Amino acid sequence: MSWWEDFPDWFRMRRRRSPFFGFAGDIFEEMNRLFEDMFREIWEQVPRELIRERKLPDGTTVREAGPFVYGYSVTMGPDGKPIIREFGNVRPKAGAFPGRAAFEVKEEREPLVDTIVEDDTIRVVAEVPGVEKDDIKLQCTENSLVISVDSEKRKYYKELDLPEAVDPDSAKASYKNGVLEVALKKKVTKPKGKEIKID
Repeated sequence: MSWWEDFPDWFRMRRRRSPFFGFAGDIFEEMNRLFEDMFREIWEQVPRELIRERKLPDGTTVREAGPFVYGYSVTMGPDGKPIIREFGNVRPKAGAFPGRAAFEVKEEREPLVDTIVEDDTIRVVAEVPGVEKDDIKLQCTENSLVISVDSEKRKYYKELDLPEAVDPDSAKASYKNGVLEVALKKKVTKPKGKEIKID
């Protein structure tokens, strides 16, 4: 089954050139061609893992693709400037030519993540629904946190730069109702003392 067979007949029909349409018919023909090229390019970028086939009760086979997830959240930073965070598995593609698909689709979703800085703690809250607690893997250094999930149902991946240095050994994590929360104590740097001689 080719990618083109997945679209309905009405979409695949090209307008036939006729004296009635004239110049307008040429425009519709060009628009149809552009749409066909665009959908062909999109289909070719979809990872094979996101394409499934299933049989319907009448015996026909249907090809499905997805899920495709894209979203963003906007919050105000402490300096009064907006902070925009994107999430999902559809990403803008750098250096795309005009008229070409300007995005890429990945198998892993990037979860929506919020970082909350408190007095002595940095709290990271991430939305990773549809997985079990044991599927979530966390890796932490003083300056970064990596959240990854690789299960049959869902795949997530997010590498997060932390706003301040933390103590990785202090990490405490909980997961409930699709929300992961990681609390990290800020790294305490002891001031170095220096002996002062009296003249």
